[in-house]
Amino acid sequence: MAIIARKPYDFPPADSVEHYHGDQLIYMCWGHHLMFAAPFMTMASPKTSFGEFLKTALEPIIALDPDAAKVDWTKVEWTRRGKAFKPALDKSLQDNGIVHKEYLRFDTPGLNTVCG
Repeated sequence: MAIIARKPYDFPPADSVEHYHGDQLIYMCWGHHLMFAAPFMTMASPKTSFGEFLKTALEPIIALDPDAAKVDWTKVEWTRRGKAFKPALDKSLQDNGIVHKEYLRFDTPGLNTVCG
């Protein structure tokens, strides 16, 4: 995320990757699901497989949504850095090119909970 400072920024940011003991922050947004008013933040090791990340970090967060049980992760449409992205579920976050403070959006065609 780009930041424009009005004055010189003369100290290290408090949310740099070094502060997370080997883990990294990942921001997630589920398109067309307004139960989640803003992207949610998760944390995981870059060595975690993308599939394991979905099971341990993302699925518990979205579990209360009526559409959560219907999500087929193999059919989800992913966006990263404004472009379509096809993660390999069996590869690590790092191998999928996901870095600290990455923002990922996922869309589930046909599942739109609150948006109808």
